[in-house]
Amino acid sequence: MAGTALTRQGSCEACLAWGPLPPRRGTCRRCAAFAARNRDAGACGSCGRHQPLKKGYCRLCWCQARLDRDQARGRPARYDSLLPYVRQVRHHQLFFAGMPAPRDLVRPGGAAQPGTGSGLPGIARKQPPPAAVRPAGPWVQPLLFTGTRRDYRRARTDRRKDPVPDNPWLAWALHLAHATATARGWSTIMLESVSRQLVMLLASYAEGEMVRVSDFRNAVQQGEGITRTLEILAQMGILDDDRPAAFDGWLAGQLAGLAPGIADEAGRWARAARDGTPRSPALHDKSVRTYVAVAGPALLAWSGRYGHLREVTRDDIRAHLAGLQGQHRHTTLTALRSLFAWAKSNGAVFRNPAAQLRAGHRERPAFLPLAATEISRAVGTATTPHARLFVALAAVHAARPGQIRAMQLSDADLGNRRLTIAGQPRPLDDLTRKLVEDWLAYRQQRWPNTANPHLLISIATAPGTGPVSHAWMKSLRGQAATLDRLRIDRQLEEALAHGADPLHLAAVFGIDDNTAIRYAASARQLLTRPHETGPSSSPRTHRPAAGDRRDPPGSSG
Repeated sequence: MAGTALTRQGSCEACLAWGPLPPRRGTCRRCAAFAARNRDAGACGSCGRHQPLKKGYCRLCWCQARLDRDQARGRPARYDSLLPYVRQVRHHQLFFAGMPAPRDLVRPGGAAQPGTGSGLPGIARKQPPPAAVRPAGPWVQPLLFTGTRRDYRRARTDRRKDPVPDNPWLAWALHLAHATATARGWSTIMLESVSRQLVMLLASYAEGEMVRVSDFRNAVQQGEGITRTLEILAQMGILDDDRPAAFDGWLAGQLAGLAPGIADEAGRWARAARDGTPRSPALHDKSVRTYVAVAGPALLAWSGRYGHLREVTRDDIRAHLAGLQGQHRHTTLTALRSLFAWAKSNGAVFRNPAAQLRAGHRERPAFLPLAATEISRAVGTATTPHARLFVALAAVHAARPGQIRAMQLSDADLGNRRLTIAGQPRPLDDLTRKLVEDWLAYRQQRWPNTANPHLLISIATAPGTGPVSHAWMKSLRGQAATLDRLRIDRQLEEALAHGADPLHLAAVFGIDDNTAIRYAASARQLLTRPHETGPSSSPRTHRPAAGDRRDPPGSSG
Protein backbone atom coordinates (compact mmCIF):
# COMPACT_ATOMS: atom_id res chain seq x y z
CA MET A 1 0.00 0.00 0.00
CA ALA A 2 0.97 3.65 -0.26
CA GLY A 3 1.39 4.02 3.51
CA THR A 4 3.87 1.15 3.90
CA ALA A 5 6.71 3.23 2.46
CA LEU A 6 6.26 5.79 5.26
CA THR A 7 6.25 3.32 8.19
CA ARG A 8 8.01 0.14 9.30
CA GLN A 9 7.04 -2.58 11.72
CA GLY A 10 8.97 -2.92 14.94
CA SER A 11 9.05 -2.52 18.70
CA CYS A 12 9.14 0.94 20.29
CA GLU A 13 12.30 1.52 22.32
CA ALA A 14 10.40 3.57 24.94
CA CYS A 15 7.04 1.85 25.56
CA LEU A 16 8.00 -1.56 24.06
CA ALA A 17 4.81 -1.54 21.95
CA TRP A 18 4.85 -3.48 18.67
CA GLY A 19 3.44 -1.83 15.57
CA PRO A 20 4.06 0.72 12.81
CA LEU A 21 6.99 3.03 13.56
CA PRO A 22 8.06 6.16 11.67
CA PRO A 23 11.10 5.70 9.42
CA ARG A 24 14.51 6.46 10.88
CA ARG A 25 13.06 6.59 14.40
CA GLY A 26 13.07 3.97 17.15
CA THR A 27 10.02 5.21 19.06
CA CYS A 28 6.31 5.36 18.20
CA ARG A 29 4.52 8.61 17.55
CA ARG A 30 3.02 8.87 21.04
CA CYS A 31 6.38 8.35 22.73
CA ALA A 32 7.94 10.93 20.40
CA ALA A 33 5.26 13.43 21.39
CA PHE A 34 5.80 12.54 25.08
CA ALA A 35 9.55 13.18 24.71
CA ALA A 36 8.91 16.50 22.96
CA ARG A 37 6.80 17.69 25.89
CA ASN A 38 9.15 16.35 28.57
CA ARG A 39 12.74 17.22 27.78
CA ASP A 40 14.24 15.95 31.05
CA ALA A 41 15.57 12.36 30.86
CA GLY A 42 16.78 10.09 33.64
CA ALA A 43 16.09 6.90 35.57
CA CYS A 44 12.34 6.22 35.99
CA GLY A 45 11.19 6.16 39.60
CA SER A 46 9.29 2.86 39.08
CA CYS A 47 11.00 0.76 36.42
CA GLY A 48 14.48 2.35 36.62
CA ARG A 49 14.90 2.68 32.83
CA HIS A 50 16.63 5.73 31.38
CA GLN A 51 13.78 7.52 29.55
CA PRO A 52 12.18 10.97 29.17
CA LEU A 53 10.38 11.61 32.45
CA LYS A 54 7.18 13.33 33.47
CA LYS A 55 7.23 14.07 37.21
CA GLY A 56 9.96 11.45 37.52
CA TYR A 57 8.27 8.57 35.63
CA CYS A 58 8.39 7.32 32.03
CA ARG A 59 5.44 7.07 29.66
CA LEU A 60 5.16 3.26 29.94
CA CYS A 61 4.71 3.53 33.73
CA TRP A 62 2.10 6.24 33.29
CA CYS A 63 0.16 3.99 30.88
CA GLN A 64 0.33 1.09 33.35
CA ALA A 65 -0.78 3.38 36.20
CA ARG A 66 -3.80 4.46 34.20
CA LEU A 67 -4.72 0.84 33.52
CA ASP A 68 -4.27 -0.10 37.22
CA ARG A 69 -6.46 2.81 38.31
CA ASP A 70 -9.29 1.91 35.93
CA GLN A 71 -9.18 -1.73 36.98
CA ALA A 72 -9.27 -0.76 40.64
CA ARG A 73 -12.27 1.52 40.10
CA GLY A 74 -14.06 -0.88 37.76
CA ARG A 75 -14.65 1.90 35.20
CA PRO A 76 -12.68 4.66 33.43
CA ALA A 77 -11.91 7.37 35.99
CA ARG A 78 -10.27 10.09 33.98
CA TYR A 79 -10.19 12.77 36.66
CA ASP A 80 -8.54 10.90 39.54
CA SER A 81 -4.84 11.46 40.23
CA LEU A 82 -2.45 8.85 38.79
CA LEU A 83 0.45 9.57 41.17
CA PRO A 84 -0.59 7.01 43.82
CA TYR A 85 -0.77 4.32 41.12
CA VAL A 86 2.39 5.18 39.15
CA ARG A 87 4.48 4.89 42.33
CA GLN A 88 3.29 1.28 42.78
CA VAL A 89 4.03 0.06 39.24
CA ARG A 90 6.11 -3.15 39.35
CA HIS A 91 5.12 -4.75 36.04
CA HIS A 92 3.92 -3.68 32.58
CA GLN A 93 1.11 -4.85 30.32
CA LEU A 94 2.44 -4.67 26.78
CA PHE A 95 0.20 -3.40 23.96
CA PHE A 96 0.31 -2.66 20.24
CA ALA A 97 1.44 0.71 18.92
CA GLY A 98 -1.14 2.86 17.17
CA MET A 99 -4.04 1.21 19.00
CA PRO A 100 -6.49 2.97 21.38
CA ALA A 101 -5.13 3.73 24.81
CA PRO A 102 -5.93 1.20 27.55
CA ARG A 103 -8.52 3.55 29.05
CA ASP A 104 -10.40 3.58 25.71
CA LEU A 105 -10.82 -0.20 25.45
CA VAL A 106 -14.41 -1.42 25.28
CA ARG A 107 -15.80 -2.39 28.65
CA PRO A 108 -19.02 -4.20 29.55
CA GLY A 109 -22.02 -1.91 29.23
CA GLY A 110 -20.09 0.57 27.11
CA ALA A 111 -22.76 0.96 24.43
CA ALA A 112 -24.65 4.17 24.97
CA GLN A 113 -28.37 4.65 24.59
CA PRO A 114 -30.06 7.84 23.43
CA GLY A 115 -29.99 10.38 26.18
CA THR A 116 -28.04 8.15 28.61
CA GLY A 117 -24.40 8.27 27.58
CA SER A 118 -21.73 9.78 25.42
CA GLY A 119 -22.57 7.73 22.34
CA LEU A 120 -18.86 7.03 21.79
CA PRO A 121 -17.64 3.43 21.71
CA GLY A 122 -15.37 2.42 24.52
CA ILE A 123 -16.68 4.82 27.15
CA ALA A 124 -18.94 3.36 29.80
CA ARG A 125 -22.31 5.06 29.77
CA LYS A 126 -23.65 6.85 32.78
CA GLN A 127 -26.37 5.01 34.59
CA PRO A 128 -29.73 6.80 34.55
CA PRO A 129 -30.82 8.38 37.81
CA PRO A 130 -33.02 6.24 40.02
CA ALA A 131 -36.78 6.57 39.63
CA ALA A 132 -38.26 9.20 41.92
CA VAL A 133 -41.61 10.83 42.58
CA ARG A 134 -42.70 14.10 44.12
CA PRO A 135 -41.53 14.17 47.74
CA ALA A 136 -44.42 13.87 50.18
CA GLY A 137 -43.25 15.75 53.24
CA PRO A 138 -45.11 17.01 56.30
CA TRP A 139 -46.86 20.36 56.53
CA VAL A 140 -44.47 23.21 55.75
CA GLN A 141 -44.54 26.66 57.29
CA PRO A 142 -44.95 29.23 54.47
CA LEU A 143 -42.05 31.61 53.98
CA LEU A 144 -42.31 34.91 55.80
CA PHE A 145 -40.09 36.88 53.40
CA THR A 146 -40.37 36.02 49.71
CA GLY A 147 -38.43 38.92 48.21
CA THR A 148 -34.98 37.66 49.22
CA ARG A 149 -32.75 36.99 46.22
CA ARG A 150 -30.66 33.84 46.11
CA ASP A 151 -27.16 33.79 44.63
CA TYR A 152 -26.79 30.61 42.58
CA ARG A 153 -23.33 31.44 41.25
CA ARG A 154 -21.71 29.80 44.27
CA ALA A 155 -23.76 26.62 43.93
CA ARG A 156 -22.02 25.27 40.83
CA THR A 157 -21.25 21.56 41.04
CA ASP A 158 -18.90 19.59 38.82
CA ARG A 159 -20.87 16.42 38.07
CA ARG A 160 -17.71 14.72 36.84
CA LYS A 161 -16.04 14.81 40.27
CA ASP A 162 -18.52 15.92 42.91
CA PRO A 163 -21.29 13.58 44.08
CA VAL A 164 -24.90 14.58 43.48
CA PRO A 165 -26.34 16.30 46.59
CA ASP A 166 -28.79 14.20 48.56
CA ASN A 167 -32.03 16.13 48.03
CA PRO A 168 -35.32 14.36 47.20
CA TRP A 169 -36.49 17.29 45.06
CA LEU A 170 -33.26 17.17 43.07
CA ALA A 171 -33.61 13.40 42.61
CA TRP A 172 -37.13 13.92 41.28
CA ALA A 173 -35.94 16.66 38.92
CA LEU A 174 -33.12 14.52 37.52
CA HIS A 175 -35.53 11.65 36.97
CA LEU A 176 -37.93 13.94 35.10
CA ALA A 177 -35.09 15.31 33.00
CA HIS A 178 -33.91 11.83 32.04
CA ALA A 179 -37.45 10.67 31.20
CA THR A 180 -38.07 13.78 29.09
CA ALA A 181 -34.73 13.37 27.31
CA THR A 182 -35.54 9.77 26.45
CA ALA A 183 -39.02 10.66 25.19
CA ARG A 184 -37.95 13.65 23.11
CA GLY A 185 -34.56 12.47 21.90
CA TRP A 186 -32.34 15.05 23.62
CA SER A 187 -28.66 14.88 22.89
CA THR A 188 -26.25 13.83 25.62
CA ILE A 189 -24.83 17.34 25.77
CA MET A 190 -28.25 18.89 26.35
CA LEU A 191 -29.20 16.32 29.01
CA GLU A 192 -25.93 16.87 30.85
CA SER A 193 -26.40 20.66 30.62
CA VAL A 194 -29.95 20.47 32.03
CA SER A 195 -28.84 18.10 34.80
CA ARG A 196 -26.00 20.42 35.75
CA GLN A 197 -28.38 23.37 35.99
CA LEU A 198 -30.86 21.37 38.08
CA VAL A 199 -28.10 20.44 40.51
CA MET A 200 -27.13 24.10 40.79
CA LEU A 201 -30.72 25.23 41.41
CA LEU A 202 -32.05 22.44 43.63
CA ALA A 203 -29.02 21.33 45.65
CA SER A 204 -30.32 23.17 48.73
CA TYR A 205 -33.98 23.46 47.76
CA ALA A 206 -36.56 23.25 50.54
CA GLU A 207 -40.24 22.47 50.09
CA GLY A 208 -42.39 25.56 49.74
CA GLU A 209 -39.82 27.68 47.89
CA MET A 210 -40.21 28.97 44.36
CA VAL A 211 -37.30 29.15 41.93
CA ARG A 212 -37.32 32.60 40.35
CA VAL A 213 -35.87 32.98 36.87
CA SER A 214 -34.45 36.41 37.67
CA ASP A 215 -32.29 34.89 40.44
CA PHE A 216 -30.36 32.44 38.28
CA ARG A 217 -30.65 33.99 34.80
CA ASN A 218 -27.23 35.63 35.04
CA ALA A 219 -25.60 32.55 36.54
CA VAL A 220 -26.46 30.32 33.56
CA GLN A 221 -24.51 30.68 30.35
CA GLN A 222 -26.36 31.16 27.10
CA GLY A 223 -26.87 28.07 25.00
CA GLU A 224 -26.97 25.64 27.94
CA GLY A 225 -30.57 24.51 27.45
CA ILE A 226 -32.14 26.96 29.89
CA THR A 227 -35.48 26.58 28.09
CA ARG A 228 -35.54 22.84 28.82
CA THR A 229 -34.57 23.48 32.44
CA LEU A 230 -37.53 25.84 32.80
CA GLU A 231 -39.79 23.11 31.38
CA ILE A 232 -38.65 20.66 34.06
CA LEU A 233 -39.12 23.21 36.86
CA ALA A 234 -42.57 24.16 35.52
CA GLN A 235 -43.50 20.48 35.39
CA MET A 236 -42.52 20.22 39.05
CA GLY A 237 -44.65 23.26 39.88
CA ILE A 238 -41.84 25.24 41.56
CA LEU A 239 -41.03 27.77 38.82
CA ASP A 240 -41.68 31.50 39.24
CA ASP A 241 -41.13 32.99 35.78
CA ASP A 242 -40.85 36.67 36.71
CA ARG A 243 -39.24 37.75 33.46
CA PRO A 244 -40.94 40.79 31.89
CA ALA A 245 -43.02 39.93 28.84
CA ALA A 246 -41.72 41.12 25.48
CA PHE A 247 -45.08 42.75 24.75
CA ASP A 248 -44.87 44.85 27.93
CA GLY A 249 -41.44 46.18 26.98
CA TRP A 250 -42.59 47.01 23.47
CA LEU A 251 -45.76 48.69 24.78
CA ALA A 252 -43.79 50.82 27.22
CA GLY A 253 -41.67 52.11 24.34
CA GLN A 254 -44.77 52.94 22.26
CA LEU A 255 -46.42 54.85 25.11
CA ALA A 256 -43.31 56.83 26.06
CA GLY A 257 -43.87 60.57 25.80
CA LEU A 258 -47.64 60.46 26.29
CA ALA A 259 -49.49 62.22 29.06
CA PRO A 260 -49.76 59.95 32.14
CA GLY A 261 -53.55 59.79 32.01
CA ILE A 262 -53.59 58.93 28.30
CA ALA A 263 -50.71 56.46 28.56
CA ASP A 264 -52.32 54.54 31.44
CA GLU A 265 -55.66 54.11 29.66
CA ALA A 266 -54.03 53.25 26.33
CA GLY A 267 -51.90 50.62 28.05
CA ARG A 268 -54.92 49.05 29.73
CA TRP A 269 -56.75 49.01 26.39
CA ALA A 270 -53.85 47.31 24.59
CA ARG A 271 -53.53 44.60 27.26
CA ALA A 272 -57.30 43.99 27.28
CA ALA A 273 -57.28 43.66 23.49
CA ARG A 274 -54.41 41.17 23.61
CA ASP A 275 -55.72 39.10 26.55
CA GLY A 276 -59.43 39.41 25.80
CA THR A 277 -62.33 40.20 28.12
CA PRO A 278 -65.48 38.28 29.12
CA ARG A 279 -67.39 40.15 26.39
CA SER A 280 -64.77 40.35 23.64
CA PRO A 281 -62.31 37.73 22.37
CA ALA A 282 -58.58 38.31 22.38
CA LEU A 283 -57.05 39.80 19.24
CA HIS A 284 -53.97 38.50 17.52
CA ASP A 285 -50.74 39.97 18.85
CA LYS A 286 -49.92 41.38 15.42
CA SER A 287 -53.29 43.16 15.24
CA VAL A 288 -52.83 44.70 18.69
CA ARG A 289 -49.38 45.96 17.76
CA THR A 290 -50.78 47.47 14.55
CA TYR A 291 -53.58 49.25 16.42
CA VAL A 292 -51.21 50.71 19.01
CA ALA A 293 -48.77 51.85 16.30
CA VAL A 294 -51.37 53.65 14.16
CA ALA A 295 -53.09 55.24 17.18
CA GLY A 296 -49.76 56.45 18.60
CA PRO A 297 -49.44 59.70 16.53
CA ALA A 298 -52.96 60.80 17.48
CA LEU A 299 -52.37 60.08 21.18
CA LEU A 300 -49.04 61.92 21.08
CA ALA A 301 -50.64 64.98 19.47
CA TRP A 302 -53.45 65.04 22.03
CA SER A 303 -50.99 64.63 24.91
CA GLY A 304 -49.65 68.12 24.12
CA ARG A 305 -53.07 69.65 24.86
CA TYR A 306 -54.87 67.22 27.14
CA GLY A 307 -54.06 65.13 30.16
CA HIS A 308 -56.72 62.43 29.79
CA LEU A 309 -58.76 60.68 27.10
CA ARG A 310 -62.01 62.14 28.41
CA GLU A 311 -60.92 65.56 27.09
CA VAL A 312 -60.68 64.37 23.46
CA THR A 313 -63.62 65.48 21.30
CA ARG A 314 -65.14 64.28 18.05
CA ASP A 315 -63.62 67.28 16.25
CA ASP A 316 -60.14 66.24 17.43
CA ILE A 317 -60.60 62.79 15.89
CA ARG A 318 -61.92 64.25 12.63
CA ALA A 319 -59.05 66.71 12.43
CA HIS A 320 -56.52 63.92 12.82
CA LEU A 321 -58.23 61.70 10.22
CA ALA A 322 -58.38 64.57 7.72
CA GLY A 323 -54.66 64.22 7.04
CA LEU A 324 -54.86 60.47 6.37
CA GLN A 325 -55.91 58.56 3.29
CA GLY A 326 -56.64 55.05 2.10
CA GLN A 327 -55.84 52.00 4.17
CA HIS A 328 -53.95 53.97 6.79
CA ARG A 329 -56.98 56.15 7.49
CA HIS A 330 -59.26 53.12 7.77
CA THR A 331 -56.91 51.29 10.17
CA THR A 332 -56.40 54.39 12.33
CA LEU A 333 -60.15 54.98 12.68
CA THR A 334 -60.67 51.31 13.54
CA ALA A 335 -58.02 51.52 16.29
CA LEU A 336 -59.44 54.75 17.74
CA ARG A 337 -62.98 53.37 17.72
CA SER A 338 -61.74 50.29 19.58
CA LEU A 339 -59.87 52.46 22.10
CA PHE A 340 -62.76 54.76 22.94
CA ALA A 341 -65.33 51.94 22.95
CA TRP A 342 -63.23 50.15 25.56
CA ALA A 343 -62.77 53.38 27.53
CA LYS A 344 -66.54 54.03 27.55
CA SER A 345 -67.38 50.48 28.68
CA ASN A 346 -64.80 50.67 31.51
CA GLY A 347 -65.77 54.14 32.74
CA ALA A 348 -62.60 55.91 31.54
CA VAL A 349 -64.59 58.44 29.46
CA PHE A 350 -68.08 59.88 29.87
CA ARG A 351 -68.93 59.78 26.17
CA ASN A 352 -67.50 57.94 23.19
CA PRO A 353 -66.30 60.62 20.72
CA ALA A 354 -65.55 58.02 18.01
CA ALA A 355 -69.06 56.56 17.95
CA GLN A 356 -70.83 56.59 14.58
CA LEU A 357 -67.71 57.76 12.74
CA ARG A 358 -67.40 55.93 9.45
CA ALA A 359 -64.34 55.48 7.31
CA GLY A 360 -66.37 55.24 4.13
CA HIS A 361 -66.01 52.77 1.30
CA ARG A 362 -62.53 51.31 1.06
CA GLU A 363 -61.37 50.41 -2.42
CA ARG A 364 -59.04 47.48 -2.07
CA PRO A 365 -56.27 47.23 -4.65
CA ALA A 366 -56.39 44.36 -7.09
CA PHE A 367 -53.98 41.45 -6.78
CA LEU A 368 -51.27 41.42 -9.44
CA PRO A 369 -49.30 38.37 -10.57
CA LEU A 370 -45.57 38.07 -10.04
CA ALA A 371 -43.12 38.28 -12.88
CA ALA A 372 -41.40 35.09 -13.97
CA THR A 373 -37.98 36.56 -13.10
CA GLU A 374 -39.11 37.32 -9.54
CA ILE A 375 -40.26 33.75 -9.04
CA SER A 376 -37.01 32.40 -10.50
CA ARG A 377 -34.92 34.50 -8.12
CA ALA A 378 -36.98 33.31 -5.15
CA VAL A 379 -36.63 29.67 -6.17
CA GLY A 380 -32.87 30.11 -6.63
CA THR A 381 -32.59 31.60 -3.13
CA ALA A 382 -34.12 28.50 -1.50
CA THR A 383 -31.07 26.22 -1.25
CA THR A 384 -31.78 24.17 1.89
CA PRO A 385 -34.24 21.22 2.08
CA HIS A 386 -36.64 23.03 4.39
CA ALA A 387 -36.52 26.28 2.37
CA ARG A 388 -37.33 24.45 -0.86
CA LEU A 389 -40.21 22.67 0.85
CA PHE A 390 -42.01 25.70 2.24
CA VAL A 391 -41.45 27.60 -1.02
CA ALA A 392 -43.21 24.74 -2.82
CA LEU A 393 -46.01 24.69 -0.23
CA ALA A 394 -46.59 28.41 -0.78
CA ALA A 395 -46.14 28.51 -4.56
CA VAL A 396 -47.95 25.26 -5.40
CA HIS A 397 -50.52 24.77 -2.63
CA ALA A 398 -51.00 28.43 -1.57
CA ALA A 399 -50.25 27.68 2.09
CA ARG A 400 -49.81 30.56 4.52
CA PRO A 401 -46.62 30.70 6.63
CA GLY A 402 -48.65 30.02 9.77
CA GLN A 403 -50.27 26.98 8.16
CA ILE A 404 -46.86 25.66 7.11
CA ARG A 405 -45.54 26.06 10.65
CA ALA A 406 -48.54 24.15 12.05
CA MET A 407 -48.32 21.18 9.66
CA GLN A 408 -47.87 17.79 11.35
CA LEU A 409 -46.05 14.72 10.11
CA SER A 410 -49.40 12.99 9.68
CA ASP A 411 -50.49 15.71 7.24
CA ALA A 412 -48.05 14.39 4.61
CA ASP A 413 -49.51 11.06 3.43
CA LEU A 414 -46.92 9.98 0.88
CA GLY A 415 -48.47 6.55 0.31
CA ASN A 416 -51.89 7.90 -0.68
CA ARG A 417 -50.37 11.02 -2.27
CA ARG A 418 -52.44 13.36 -0.10
CA LEU A 419 -51.42 16.55 1.67
CA THR A 420 -53.50 18.21 4.39
CA ILE A 421 -53.05 21.95 4.94
CA ALA A 422 -55.20 23.64 7.61
CA GLY A 423 -57.63 20.71 7.50
CA GLN A 424 -58.02 20.94 3.72
CA PRO A 425 -56.90 17.72 1.94
CA ARG A 426 -55.45 18.07 -1.53
CA PRO A 427 -53.53 15.88 -4.01
CA LEU A 428 -49.78 15.62 -3.55
CA ASP A 429 -47.97 16.36 -6.81
CA ASP A 430 -44.63 14.84 -7.79
CA LEU A 431 -42.63 18.02 -7.15
CA THR A 432 -43.89 18.54 -3.61
CA ARG A 433 -43.64 14.82 -2.86
CA LYS A 434 -39.96 14.79 -3.88
CA LEU A 435 -39.26 17.83 -1.68
CA VAL A 436 -41.11 16.25 1.26
CA GLU A 437 -39.07 13.07 0.89
CA ASP A 438 -35.82 15.06 0.74
CA TRP A 439 -36.76 16.98 3.86
CA LEU A 440 -37.81 13.85 5.79
CA ALA A 441 -34.51 12.18 4.89
CA TYR A 442 -32.59 15.22 6.11
CA ARG A 443 -34.72 15.41 9.25
CA GLN A 444 -34.10 11.74 10.03
CA GLN A 445 -30.36 12.15 9.54
CA ARG A 446 -30.11 15.40 11.51
CA TRP A 447 -32.50 14.60 14.40
CA PRO A 448 -33.09 10.82 14.43
CA ASN A 449 -34.51 10.72 17.98
CA THR A 450 -36.73 13.81 18.00
CA ALA A 451 -40.33 13.45 19.16
CA ASN A 452 -41.56 16.75 17.69
CA PRO A 453 -44.77 15.98 15.73
CA HIS A 454 -44.46 18.97 13.39
CA LEU A 455 -43.36 18.44 9.81
CA LEU A 456 -40.84 21.28 9.86
CA ILE A 457 -38.48 21.49 12.84
CA SER A 458 -35.27 23.33 13.59
CA ILE A 459 -32.35 22.95 15.96
CA ALA A 460 -34.30 24.99 18.52
CA THR A 461 -37.56 23.00 18.30
CA ALA A 462 -36.20 19.47 17.77
CA PRO A 463 -35.83 18.83 21.55
CA GLY A 464 -39.38 20.05 22.21
CA THR A 465 -42.82 19.71 20.66
CA GLY A 466 -43.55 23.24 19.44
CA PRO A 467 -43.53 24.71 15.91
CA VAL A 468 -40.67 26.66 14.36
CA SER A 469 -40.53 30.42 14.81
CA HIS A 470 -41.69 33.05 12.32
CA ALA A 471 -38.11 34.25 11.84
CA TRP A 472 -37.00 30.76 10.80
CA MET A 473 -39.48 30.91 7.90
CA LYS A 474 -38.12 34.15 6.44
CA SER A 475 -35.52 32.69 4.11
CA LEU A 476 -36.83 34.86 1.21
CA ARG A 477 -36.30 38.13 3.05
CA GLY A 478 -35.37 40.86 0.59
CA GLN A 479 -36.97 39.10 -2.37
CA ALA A 480 -39.98 40.46 -4.21
CA ALA A 481 -41.52 36.98 -4.22
CA THR A 482 -41.99 36.34 -0.51
CA LEU A 483 -43.99 33.41 0.82
CA ASP A 484 -47.14 35.55 1.03
CA ARG A 485 -46.62 36.90 -2.49
CA LEU A 486 -46.09 33.36 -3.81
CA ARG A 487 -49.32 32.27 -2.11
CA ILE A 488 -51.24 35.21 -3.62
CA ASP A 489 -49.76 34.53 -7.05
CA ARG A 490 -50.81 30.86 -6.87
CA GLN A 491 -54.42 31.67 -5.94
CA LEU A 492 -54.61 34.40 -8.58
CA GLU A 493 -53.28 32.00 -11.21
CA GLU A 494 -55.95 29.48 -10.24
CA ALA A 495 -58.61 32.18 -10.67
CA LEU A 496 -57.25 33.10 -14.10
CA ALA A 497 -57.21 29.48 -15.22
CA HIS A 498 -60.83 28.75 -14.19
CA GLY A 499 -62.65 31.86 -15.34
CA ALA A 500 -62.58 33.85 -12.09
CA ASP A 501 -64.96 31.50 -10.27
CA PRO A 502 -64.99 32.31 -6.52
CA LEU A 503 -66.75 29.03 -5.67
CA HIS A 504 -63.92 27.08 -7.26
CA LEU A 505 -61.30 29.06 -5.30
CA ALA A 506 -63.13 28.52 -2.01
CA ALA A 507 -63.39 24.78 -2.66
CA VAL A 508 -59.76 24.32 -3.74
CA PHE A 509 -57.92 26.48 -1.20
CA GLY A 510 -60.42 26.58 1.67
CA ILE A 511 -60.56 30.39 1.79
CA ASP A 512 -63.58 32.39 2.95
CA ASP A 513 -66.17 33.86 0.60
CA ASN A 514 -64.98 37.49 0.71
CA THR A 515 -61.38 36.53 -0.06
CA ALA A 516 -62.49 34.30 -2.93
CA ILE A 517 -64.62 37.11 -4.37
CA ARG A 518 -61.67 39.51 -4.16
CA TYR A 519 -59.40 37.09 -6.05
CA ALA A 520 -62.12 36.55 -8.64
CA ALA A 521 -62.53 40.30 -9.12
CA SER A 522 -58.77 40.75 -9.56
CA ALA A 523 -58.66 37.92 -12.11
CA ARG A 524 -61.64 39.37 -13.97
CA GLN A 525 -59.91 42.74 -14.16
CA LEU A 526 -56.75 41.13 -15.55
CA LEU A 527 -58.72 39.15 -18.11
CA THR A 528 -60.69 42.16 -19.35
CA ARG A 529 -57.91 44.78 -19.14
CA PRO A 530 -54.56 42.94 -19.33
CA HIS A 531 -52.77 46.00 -20.74
CA GLU A 532 -52.96 47.82 -17.37
CA THR A 533 -50.61 45.38 -15.67
CA GLY A 534 -47.85 45.48 -18.29
CA PRO A 535 -46.34 42.68 -20.33
CA SER A 536 -44.30 41.30 -17.41
CA SER A 537 -47.44 40.69 -15.38
CA SER A 538 -49.56 39.11 -18.09
CA PRO A 539 -51.13 35.77 -17.19
CA ARG A 540 -48.69 32.90 -17.62
CA THR A 541 -49.47 29.47 -18.92
CA HIS A 542 -51.56 28.02 -16.12
CA ARG A 543 -50.75 24.90 -14.19
CA PRO A 544 -53.34 22.25 -13.30
CA ALA A 545 -55.39 23.17 -10.26
CA ALA A 546 -54.45 21.93 -6.81
CA GLY A 547 -57.82 20.21 -6.62
CA ASP A 548 -57.64 18.34 -9.93
CA ARG A 549 -57.95 14.58 -9.71
CA ARG A 550 -55.29 14.05 -12.37
CA ASP A 551 -51.78 14.32 -11.02
CA PRO A 552 -49.19 14.03 -13.80
CA PRO A 553 -45.51 14.65 -13.04
CA GLY A 554 -45.02 18.25 -12.02
CA SER A 555 -48.69 19.03 -12.49
CA SER A 556 -48.75 21.60 -9.67
CA GLY A 557 -45.17 22.76 -10.04
